[in-house]
Amino acid sequence: MKKTHEINIRVRYGETDQMGVVYHANYAQYLEVARVEWLRELGVSYKWMEENGVMLPVISLQLNYKNPARYDDLLTVVVGLKKDPGVKIEFEYLVLDEKGKILVEANTVLAFVNMQTGKPMKCPDYILSKLQE
Repeated sequence: MKKTHEINIRVRYGETDQMGVVYHANYAQYLEVARVEWLRELGVSYKWMEENGVMLPVISLQLNYKNPARYDDLLTVVVGLKKDPGVKIEFEYLVLDEKGKILVEANTVLAFVNMQTGKPMKCPDYILSKLQE
């Protein structure tokens, strides 16, 4: 992973299922929070990008569940780039428990899309330059 960032998320009761573990779909939200904060740490916000005509829709999401997370667990989500972005940007993630045990390995691919045309575009230069810093 390149250019990593970590966030902590406390599992809320409403995020668990009848078995008392985090419902699988909630991991997509955890990944999104980590990805948004990764960008913010880079100096770019999703809101600012959209205000400047760029969307980043998810085009691929892969999750590999290793161990369950439960209510009130404090999770660490580590996010990083898999490779330098082009028209797509690919992130890798690890979701860890408080002891550092891997709970989930994940990958997302997002596409840079021009909001006016609805067509894919290359990664904006302002992101590429920040990645070079």
